[in-house]
Amino acid sequence: MTTDGTLELALDPAALLHGWRPGTGSWFSGPRGGLLTRGVHQRLDDPDEVPGVLSRIAADGDAPAVVVGALPFDPTRPAALAVPREITWAAPLGHAIMPGPGSGVEFASRSVPEPAAYEAMVAEALRRMEAGELEKVVLSRTLELRCDGPVDQRRLLRELAARGPSGYVFAVDLPSTGAPRTLVGASPELLLSRRDGEVVANPLAGSARRLLDPDEDAAVGAALLASAKDRHEHALVVDDVAAALRGVCDDLEVPGTPSLIRTDALWHLSTTIRGRSELPALDIARALHPTPAVGGVPRAAAKRAIAEIEPHDRGFYTGMVGWSDASGDGEWVVALRCGDVSGSTAHLYAGAGIVPGSVPASELAETATKLETMLASL
Repeated sequence: MTTDGTLELALDPAALLHGWRPGTGSWFSGPRGGLLTRGVHQRLDDPDEVPGVLSRIAADGDAPAVVVGALPFDPTRPAALAVPREITWAAPLGHAIMPGPGSGVEFASRSVPEPAAYEAMVAEALRRMEAGELEKVVLSRTLELRCDGPVDQRRLLRELAARGPSGYVFAVDLPSTGAPRTLVGASPELLLSRRDGEVVANPLAGSARRLLDPDEDAAVGAALLASAKDRHEHALVVDDVAAALRGVCDDLEVPGTPSLIRTDALWHLSTTIRGRSELPALDIARALHPTPAVGGVPRAAAKRAIAEIEPHDRGFYTGMVGWSDASGDGEWVVALRCGDVSGSTAHLYAGAGIVPGSVPASELAETATKLETMLASL
């Protein structure tokens, strides 16, 4: 271990991933690399305290001057942040993780709301749009699972990494008075990264289910890129994110048209925005959160609609997950394709962006597709 409490860079990121244990630390990985934490030096539920805490720790040298964790969808709710006792930085996973054999886990599930009720939620959002209250709103649902034994969280994390090793994979240790509780997921969406002053945001909005046949799958992607409805939904998000970044960044670069990215289950419309800022990554990420990709437009009206229409608490779903250090560098992703797992229970989440022209049955099907990432890994 080095003098600042960190561990030397792991030569084998796959071996480091296999070393994660629920309740003992957190894992976060992405295209630029990953990290594993061990132990807790200090927990923080107020992100406003982070700069002062990291500054003190950097001066004292009694722990890594890094905070790791998650902020909930509702920024007024307590965060789950921690300064670890030790941290190991790893190279990108690449394709080093191989899927394991099926676990044979059995579970009972309950959808909140039920599918018909979710379609009614979409219809209500469309009614509000016709009345001029909204341009876009993201509505979510949760799948509550009760398994026949404890969920193997280590296997779940490895499966998510195997299915999307080049994406963002995380297992964040959440405070718990009982069995270890973890926010586990594999998000495709970078909210904000900062490295040596360079800032990158990568909002996603507009998606389509992938197909097994390569030609048909390519046609689906091309249709998504040409879709006026999805391009409009995407533009609402990009315009909002760019407007927020203009207040804190210099030399902002915003492409005029989106591109396509893909996960194992979905195509997404994607725009990579770049700029420069002296502000810390966590501060910039908080200024963006929650973006219209998970909330809606206008922001205040969308927040009100979500509170009135959704029958469940999102918790950390559509919040932000990642890390920041004392220099201001960091990486934060949107908490998507994730579940809150503890003992033999898991709450999985998925949502869809509703805009004029949305079809309730199609939006329900989109949430089902998004749930497949976690269900398949379980």
